[in-house]
Amino acid sequence: MKFKILVVDDEKNSRDGLAASLSMDGYDVLCAIDGKDGWKRFCEEHIDLVITDLRMPGLSGEELMRRITAQSPGLPVIILTGHGTIENAVAGMRDGAWDFFTKPVNLDRLTLVVKRALANRELALQHRQMEEELSGRRGFKSIIGKSKRMGEVLDTVARAAPTRASILITGESGVGKELVADALHDFSPRREKPLVKVHCAALSPSLLESELFGHEKGAFTGALSRRKGRFELANGGTLFLDEIGEIDQNIQIKLLRVLQEKQFERVGGEATVEVDVRIVAATNKDLKAEIEKGHFREDLYFRLNVVNVHVPPLRERKDDIPALAAAFLKEFAGENGKAIDGFHEKARLRLYGYEWPGNIRELRNCIENAVVMCRHNIITVEDLPPALRSDSDEGWIRIALGSSFEECERVIIRDTLSFCGGNKSKTAQMLNLGRKTLLRKLAEYALAAKPAGSAESAESAPEEGGG
Repeated sequence: MKFKILVVDDEKNSRDGLAASLSMDGYDVLCAIDGKDGWKRFCEEHIDLVITDLRMPGLSGEELMRRITAQSPGLPVIILTGHGTIENAVAGMRDGAWDFFTKPVNLDRLTLVVKRALANRELALQHRQMEEELSGRRGFKSIIGKSKRMGEVLDTVARAAPTRASILITGESGVGKELVADALHDFSPRREKPLVKVHCAALSPSLLESELFGHEKGAFTGALSRRKGRFELANGGTLFLDEIGEIDQNIQIKLLRVLQEKQFERVGGEATVEVDVRIVAATNKDLKAEIEKGHFREDLYFRLNVVNVHVPPLRERKDDIPALAAAFLKEFAGENGKAIDGFHEKARLRLYGYEWPGNIRELRNCIENAVVMCRHNIITVEDLPPALRSDSDEGWIRIALGSSFEECERVIIRDTLSFCGGNKSKTAQMLNLGRKTLLRKLAEYALAAKPAGSAESAESAPEEGGG
């Protein structure tokens, strides 16, 4: 991203000198001859930073700053002043100026201050964009992910949710299968009815049978009254059976009958109970392998697996890590009352390089740990859990065997861009690509210019390992 800076000064030599210096630093520079001209140009152009003299005829620099900060809160304004008006410049700082310089300006210090101010503005804009994306992504507010793999998941959910079909959600532990179940219910015609959840692995077979189908008074020791089961409680709505691969054969038979006939008897009862319930089940097991072992009924499998939604592991959709990390950072920073702006580039690279065997659950735990341990306004490698602090992955890119050429190229570009802090020129140089070629490939692979939640430049962040 090439930033645009507006220089406002009624002294031509000062104005031209600043413009020349800033242009050499790679910025687009516009000049205005006084405050009135500066305000006009600001309203006409997209400006990222303003440098203005304090004393000018007509509209003063102080009044110009007030207008700019009122129209664009957070936009950095740097004030230039003579020695006799330093007190006014300090007052301007209280009114919202980013910094002030006395004339003649120290250009080396100005370069550093401008760089930090623009890095801070870019970070603020990224956070605002991330918040907008998180609050308005097609209604799937609980599911975060813009990768191609998650796009396929959301597309399947959007098409299957309005139907009556049973759904089987598969995927490793920690990938977010329960969130998919929530979305399936929320986008179904049953959304106004209950969504009832049962964790099948947490209950013994006898308890699970009573939990699902209910029981009559006296059905067993301790059954002091009739109790409705989860099927009755979910009538008209959705029943989510998590870890369906853990239920025993007897309950599988009763469950199959409910799916086929939509009726059952409570434990210890004879009266038939009819229900209208949509079944959404989830498992981290290979049910086909369980069928081969004789542990799971094939007829039940086909009844449950009318539509399959496979949630990929996090290591196969690393493009979603920035958005997930940013969301978790916002959540835990708020819970712990900490002001944390984002991630240092090296910390962000570690998040990319790690394989995440525990998937999103592990990433969530990692970010909470980092927020608790963070001592600055930015998360560094030192703040991450021990598993991510190893130097073994520094400067390496991991690509799974069997990946297509396009996938290899996408991963290389993505991780190099992250390593370069989003600097496209540096990325193109490192990959020996023309800038236009890189831009075309970024658009082709839908890669962001800089991952959300990223840190400011290294100059404005604490040193690695610093206390």
